[in-house]
Amino acid sequence: MIAFIDEHRDQFGVEAICRPLDATACGFITSRAYRTAKTRPTSARALRDKLLIEELRRIHAENYSVYGVRKMHHAMVRACWQLGRDQTARLMRAAGL
Repeated sequence: MIAFIDEHRDQFGVEAICRPLDATACGFITSRAYRTAKTRPTSARALRDKLLIEELRRIHAENYSVYGVRKMHHAMVRACWQLGRDQTARLMRAAGL
């Protein structure tokens, strides 16, 4: 939502975008919530995910880009990273691996 608003705010304005979204998208996006989300610092999970995605890409490239989730999880554990298999799958999906 935030990226969509950022993309179109110059053309329509934040209030005009948030008003119809308020009724359709779970009712949580308001102009006030948008401003709060923009000023909020990056979460610890997002920072760790960014670091892990870089490491996943490195390990994936080292292994000829053929490892799936199970082998990538084992490779990350061997590299002394503590993460679960589902987390590995989520991060690989986010990285496009």
